Amino acid sequence: YDKVIISIDTLKRDIQYGAALDASYWDIIVIDEAQNVADRAVNGRSAQRAKLAKRLASRSDTLIMLSATPHDGRARSFASLMNMLDPTTLPDPERYDKKDVEHLYVRRFKKDVMAEVSGSFPERKVTQENCMATAAEEEAFDYLTDMKLVMDMHQKRSNSFLFKTMLEKSLFSSPAACIKTIDERVKRLAKKDASDRTGDIDRLEGLKAALEKIGPMQFSRYQRLLQLLRSADYGWHNGEDADDRIVIFTERIETKNYLEEHLRQDLKLPKKAIVSMDGGMSDVEQQKIVEDFGTKSSSVRILVASDVASEGLNLHYLSHRLIHFDTPWSLMVFQQRNGRIDRYGQRKQPDIRFMMINSRNAKIQGDAHILEILQQKEDQARKDIGDPSLLMGKFDVDQEEDFTREAIESGESAENFAARLCIPDEDIDHSDERSGDVETVADDDVFDPLSFFNLTTLDGSDTASTEENESAGESVTGSADDGGIVDSSTLMSDYEYVDEGLSCEEFRQSAGLKSKRQLRDAHGFAVEFQGESPLRAWLRRRVPNTRVLRDNIAEWSDDAKYCEDQANGLLARINDESWSRVQYLWELNPIAEWVGLKASSLLYQRDEAPIIGVTNGNLHADETIMLMNGMVANRHASPVIDEWFGVRYLDGECMGILPLEEVWRITGYRGNLIPGTTERRYVNREDSAASSEQIDAAQLLLEDAVSRGKSMLSDYGEQYRAQADEEVTRQMDRIEHWSHARKALLQSQGKNTKENTKQVDRMLEQYADWVQDTLDASGEPVIRIAAAFVGKE
Repeated sequence: YDKVIISIDTLKRDIQYGAALDASYWDIIVIDEAQNVADRAVNGRSAQRAKLAKRLASRSDTLIMLSATPHDGRARSFASLMNMLDPTTLPDPERYDKKDVEHLYVRRFKKDVMAEVSGSFPERKVTQENCMATAAEEEAFDYLTDMKLVMDMHQKRSNSFLFKTMLEKSLFSSPAACIKTIDERVKRLAKKDASDRTGDIDRLEGLKAALEKIGPMQFSRYQRLLQLLRSADYGWHNGEDADDRIVIFTERIETKNYLEEHLRQDLKLPKKAIVSMDGGMSDVEQQKIVEDFGTKSSSVRILVASDVASEGLNLHYLSHRLIHFDTPWSLMVFQQRNGRIDRYGQRKQPDIRFMMINSRNAKIQGDAHILEILQQKEDQARKDIGDPSLLMGKFDVDQEEDFTREAIESGESAENFAARLCIPDEDIDHSDERSGDVETVADDDVFDPLSFFNLTTLDGSDTASTEENESAGESVTGSADDGGIVDSSTLMSDYEYVDEGLSCEEFRQSAGLKSKRQLRDAHGFAVEFQGESPLRAWLRRRVPNTRVLRDNIAEWSDDAKYCEDQANGLLARINDESWSRVQYLWELNPIAEWVGLKASSLLYQRDEAPIIGVTNGNLHADETIMLMNGMVANRHASPVIDEWFGVRYLDGECMGILPLEEVWRITGYRGNLIPGTTERRYVNREDSAASSEQIDAAQLLLEDAVSRGKSMLSDYGEQYRAQADEEVTRQMDRIEHWSHARKALLQSQGKNTKENTKQVDRMLEQYADWVQDTLDASGEPVIRIAAAFVGKE
């Protein structure tokens, strides 16, 4: 296969895939969720994922790593990712700065791409639902805060929760979750001390008795949830609209089960209208639930999920409502949960609700206020810097929860906690100033390589310097590879290309088509295959599910919304998967590839090219333009020079070499703008046959055109080699500097062993060879005649 998608955890199995990886080389390798392959070696041993990533990094010239959370606050682990991209970048993985990595790293926030995807990120609406504790809840709160556990007095590990804090955390989820926590601990205590000499079991049983008094009517957050779902202002209408579904997040499985059971009863929902998922389910079970939740024809209306659903899932197709039934103690979890519906492709305004408890118990109210601060800070950080994890500087969910736990256990005030959750001023995007003061503080102990890039805009340039330079009328370029956006328009749309190909009689015979018709409800077409159709056999190996070719029929449309609606329709359910019978027609659809293959084999034989008569262009009858492609390859046989151009002749005399855009302008083959309008005038396709005399004349020009093309490529090659030599020299100087710095570091650390020195020399040699082989233009010029254009009266 020329394209492969595979999970890291599958590929890391060395016995199965190691030899195959070492024997393969790829044009591009993309690693998604790249934070999972950072090297966090423990006792000198790297994880299998990190070892695999290092291996892959040497199997391709191009490595792209994608991550929303690319570091854990440790300089070394982030450096491991940079060194996979370029092993000669950082001599010291513990000490480096912006200039060392800026050529390897590009950061994007929603605000950076809003102009490109207008309307794709509706501003979220965040609402705090205040819930007044009932008398039964207040009794349980008072019992909990007054309770003193002997086990907590003997707690020696400062980095772990006091059990009383665990009880409070579970109670903030639900009484059912807290009871489960109590039951499990009582079992453990009873095994250790049957007589309960400490009295902790009795105290816990007393708290359990208080919790058991909190039925659904006394459970304030549950009652507020019911009120919200039934509210006309909320507008959910008990799930009558299949496009309006709700995600409810909770941390504890017991709370999830409680909500699923009672919501189904109290809202009188059908059994399949409310579903739940948690980490105890298999991947297949979880994926089935996600597919049903995003399928319009399914009866699902509410998904109650534990935090297993907070990462990597698309829940936004039919849902813009999310409710945090309990409040996470980690900013990263906040961000992950909200990102399930507040993401690219969301068509409606995300409606996010937080259920917050209000109590007369001062301790409970203070701790609830701390959780409220977390929610507020997550929203503030998202708007100002795009990354709430910078506030705590932990970059790890467990460590963030410890940060919150320490504040609660120490009795820290919410105001002081808020002051510690502050955004360094240098990290704030001031392009959209908001009212009110923003607390700022600098923490030199927190490593944040991402802060280098917080003001990076779409072209990689710094926001402040951009404004200054633009005001001075200067152009601005960024440190990242800033190639800009290229117009990739083609002679035909993808639809026209395939439609015309399948309408060609030679193509139809080769494909084994019985008939072809337009779709009734959309811009598209369907074909029926006959017998053992070669095209159907070819497609079977390439379509996502062979059932889309059932009944010997295939359908395509370039209407993405129509294809999506078909996938969501009941009739499109295939083997419990949501594959649309109508396939989306774009340039990477297999049918477009098939048309291209047939166009090159059926229309023109080897060493043949079309000659096209132009009637509506600016080409005269005695003019000819040879459209040519010229390439020069490096030592890897990859083109380093790849030029399209035209050689223009008048009465057999060469008038010069034209850039590609000039060829299109003169021939009109890409369509020329009609003066005073936005419309384009295209060449006449009805009668484009050249005369026999023109064909003979063009044939005589071939040798001269190829000679001139090679001469031009030779000139380009000289210019390229001069630039390449400068780049090779620069790269060699850089990696020599890296080598000296790396060896000096090893010596200062007492690690300048013979083996370590050899490893540095080996990396230097390998990278130097790669630079030479990649930049060298040693291949012979290759010329291809793509077409000839002649003028017609």
